[in-house]
Amino acid sequence: MAPEQTRAQLPGEITGLSSGRTPEAAPARVMDDVDAYPWSTVSHAYGPAEDLPGLLRVLAEGEPDAAGEAVSELYGSVLHQGTVYAASAAVAPFLARVAAAGRSRADLLTLLGGMAESEDEHGVEQGTVRAAVAAQLPLMLPALSAGEPEVRRAAAWAVAHTREARAVLPSLRERWEREPEAAVRGELLGAVSRLAPAEGAALAREALAPTGAPAGPPAGAPHVLLAAVFACLDAGVPWDAAQHSALLSTLPADPLGSDSLDLDRTEPLHAVVEALLLRDTEEDRAAVAALLDTALRDGRAEVRAEALWAAEQACRLSRGTRERLLPSLLPLLSDADSARGVVSLLGGIGAAAATAVPALLALATVNADAADDGTDSTDSTDSTDSTGEGIGGDTDLADRALEVVAVLAPEKAAPLLARDLGRRPWALGSAAGIRAPEGTRFPFDRRLLAAIRVRLTEPDLPSGEPSQLTRLLRDWGALAAPALPELCALLPRHPQAAEAIAAIHGAEAPAEPAVVDVLRAAADGGPLVVAHALYRWTGETPELLRRLDKELAGGPEAVTRAAGAAGELGAAAAPLVPALRAAVSGADAAGTTSVLHADTAIAEALWRITRDASPAVPVLDSVFARAAGRYWFRRNALRAARAAALLGPAGRPLVPRLEALLADPEQAPVAVLALIAVAEPGSLDHRALADTVLTSAEQGASAPEACDALEALGATALTPDHVRRLGALAERDLRVVRWGLEDQVVRADDALRARARAVLGALTGDLSRAVPPDGRARPRPTPAPPG
Repeated sequence: MAPEQTRAQLPGEITGLSSGRTPEAAPARVMDDVDAYPWSTVSHAYGPAEDLPGLLRVLAEGEPDAAGEAVSELYGSVLHQGTVYAASAAVAPFLARVAAAGRSRADLLTLLGGMAESEDEHGVEQGTVRAAVAAQLPLMLPALSAGEPEVRRAAAWAVAHTREARAVLPSLRERWEREPEAAVRGELLGAVSRLAPAEGAALAREALAPTGAPAGPPAGAPHVLLAAVFACLDAGVPWDAAQHSALLSTLPADPLGSDSLDLDRTEPLHAVVEALLLRDTEEDRAAVAALLDTALRDGRAEVRAEALWAAEQACRLSRGTRERLLPSLLPLLSDADSARGVVSLLGGIGAAAATAVPALLALATVNADAADDGTDSTDSTDSTDSTGEGIGGDTDLADRALEVVAVLAPEKAAPLLARDLGRRPWALGSAAGIRAPEGTRFPFDRRLLAAIRVRLTEPDLPSGEPSQLTRLLRDWGALAAPALPELCALLPRHPQAAEAIAAIHGAEAPAEPAVVDVLRAAADGGPLVVAHALYRWTGETPELLRRLDKELAGGPEAVTRAAGAAGELGAAAAPLVPALRAAVSGADAAGTTSVLHADTAIAEALWRITRDASPAVPVLDSVFARAAGRYWFRRNALRAARAAALLGPAGRPLVPRLEALLADPEQAPVAVLALIAVAEPGSLDHRALADTVLTSAEQGASAPEACDALEALGATALTPDHVRRLGALAERDLRVVRWGLEDQVVRADDALRARARAVLGALTGDLSRAVPPDGRARPRPTPAPPG
């Protein structure tokens, strides 16, 4: 790795070159000093920057196609996914010279602007790259008067990102007064707004409502109107009817937004909705509801599609928005162009979508019936029938609708799923738990059980379906006993069927000799899951212990599985203790996440089997040591902390390791729970720990564990400010959980909200904090557009 470059270490003759010469002189000497610069001493995304002189020469002298490839390579190396490096600062003067000479001008100005914009600087002092680009302003500013509109536009974008307002604003103002091209005017307005928000807002107000303009929808060019809307947002101007009308008048935004230089705003409606909701005021939430309601009712399918995408983002950001939007969304289930997008959105907004169940069932039923009648299942464009209940012929849409019902009202989904099980892969996946909230199970249904039994006899089931079918049977336990013959027949081809067989055994299902014989035959040399099922049916450990001993000699994943199973056996797994000890990787072993996970599982198993902490503590200590300070090993530290908590006071030597996790918001809540279990009670500052876990929760980091930790710390740990902050987590509109799988974010936040309310009620004795029976916020009416 090349030595770190700071701003002071960059060669003065390079960074100061442009500002020391006239703009006219620089292009004639594009490649001056390029070989004199020590490129091997600076690095970019792929290492030492010795390849940059060659790329610069291609830019300066090569054919257009070659120059275009060189620009792409430069983006990958000096502006890699938004990150800049010491080499980015070093190459900036040469890029500016090539652009000033008229070569790849728009592309290189955009690249320079992106480099100046970046806040993610690697290996250099903060601001170094931006300063290197700003030093090239004498070469960049003349491009505002270039003959090509795309060059003028790129120049406005680039010079504004240098943040040199005094040097740049006069040129931007001058260009604004005489610029004829709408796209360039939009970029100029955005540039002024970036450097002087109040001035940009003043220009925006004139663009949105020009003096003497007739009343009615805005007549300005879309590029300018969008720039004006964003300028108002950036300046904190209250949302009003002019901005509302202007934004809606630009829809549909594609392909308008696709050529935006601001990659965060290529989808304007989506970006405006996000910006308004993050302002977190009731007025802005009402503005979002009015915007989306109008767009969702638009007669153009392209506008409705944009609105649906923005509505998904709104529901992921705001807890109250989904109730406001449902009246606008439900009618679109009968629209051929919009139904699929609405179904997808409803599948991601949690229990609030329960009111849509009748419409979803109608959509699923009508489409399924149409397919049964021989309608072409590939035709999803049939218009709705006279009742508006569904769109005939699209079996995939029917399946998607049933997939959502399987989560919202599983008892109503079961009959439809049973009727057409082979053509419902999405709904089956949902019933098997792929989209279901954690801890829930699909309710038992005799018709569905019968359909599954028939389906299991099919010789060529699609990949993945056997796992889903057997998972459902596993969750039903003894109620699935009638399916034992089909499961036993499936077992040789699909060993995971053993999980369902194991779950079925119980008081209601005595050990049938035929089933035991099948398991014995499959367990001989078979996978661990079969041996475990045999143990569940017979209580015999020899075969399971032999299998576990073999797994413990395997790779990290096998060791993790075996250690977990051994721990579940408890003292019965005592013969495996030597093999468990031998499977520990040791402090000098390769530090991978799978290895550390295996070591943690071993430590936990040793404790569960022996109830002796002496072998487990050093293993966990080694895991903590190897995971410390390494971002990708945070989950390993969390697993080790949970294992340490199991040891109770016997794990007290690990207290320093647990305390070290408190500085990381992702790890702090689990660390606090472990400290409560392990540390000397009098040694903990409960109020400080409460503050730590609340901070984690407010950042959306391990928020459920933060609630658990607050409950474990107890009411005496909470100050009035802590109570206020916990109440905000429960009742605020902005979601706490905002990241994760798209269809799980809202459910995870709903679960957190319910948990925060419950903890707050328990700790304060305020039963009014209880969650409403439906677990949802109270709906509010959708307001009219502003103005």
